[in-house]
Amino acid sequence: MSSPSYSELTLNGLWKNNPALVQLLGLCPLLAVTGSVVNALGLGLATIFVLTLSNSAVSLIRHFVTDAIRLPAFVMIIASFTACIELLMKAYAYELYQILGIFIPLIVTNCSILGRADAFACKNPVLPAAYDGLIMGMGFALVLVVIGGLREVIGSATLFDNMQLLFGAGAESWKIVLSEDYPGFLVAILPPGAFLVVGFIIAAKNVVDAELKRRADARREKPVPGAQRARVTGHIS
Repeated sequence: MSSPSYSELTLNGLWKNNPALVQLLGLCPLLAVTGSVVNALGLGLATIFVLTLSNSAVSLIRHFVTDAIRLPAFVMIIASFTACIELLMKAYAYELYQILGIFIPLIVTNCSILGRADAFACKNPVLPAAYDGLIMGMGFALVLVVIGGLREVIGSATLFDNMQLLFGAGAESWKIVLSEDYPGFLVAILPPGAFLVVGFIIAAKNVVDAELKRRADARREKPVPGAQRARVTGHIS
C-alpha cells in the first residue's frame, strides 16, 4: 500500500483528522494548560518534538520489532523523547516547566502520540512518518494556542502575557493589554471555560465542514453546460 501524499497528510493533520478536534485525543492536557497562550504554546512545542521524533524512530525499527513487543517498544521510545524534552525545558524554560508541571511527563500517555506510532509510523517509511508526526503535532499545537488565546482574552483581556517564560526577556514586550479596567471573567480561565471554548471551536469546525460539503455536492449536481436531455418515446420512425 502506497503512503499518502504530503498534501493529504497536511490536510489530515491540520483539519480533516486533527487529533484534538476530530479524534478528540489528548483532551486532558488540552483542557488543563490552555489558560494562556504561553502555556499552550509550551506544551504544543513539546508535543511536536516528541511526536515527530517518536514517529521517526518507530518507522526506523518497524521491520525489526515483532507484534508481541510492538506497543511496549513504542511506549519506551515515546518515554525517552519525553524525558529529553523535559530535560530541555528544565534547562532553558524552567519557570514554564514548573507551571506546566505534571503535564510534560504525561506526554508519554498522550493517546495521539501512541496512536500515530501504531496507526501510521510503523507502516510507512521514515520521511512520511516524520512528516505525519510534525503535522499532527502542529495541528494539536494550533488548537492549544487558539484555545489559550481565546481563554486569555476572555478571562483577563490580555494576549501573549508572560511570553518571556518561553522566549526570554526580550519577549516581555509582546504582551497586549486589551483593556486596563477589565474586571476579568474567571470562568474562562478555569476548566469549565476550557470545555466551553473547545465545544464552540468543534461546533464551528462542524459548521464549516458542513458548508464545504454542501458546496461540493452542489458542484457535482450542477448540469454540464450544453447538455440536453433526450426524450425516449419508444417509437422508431
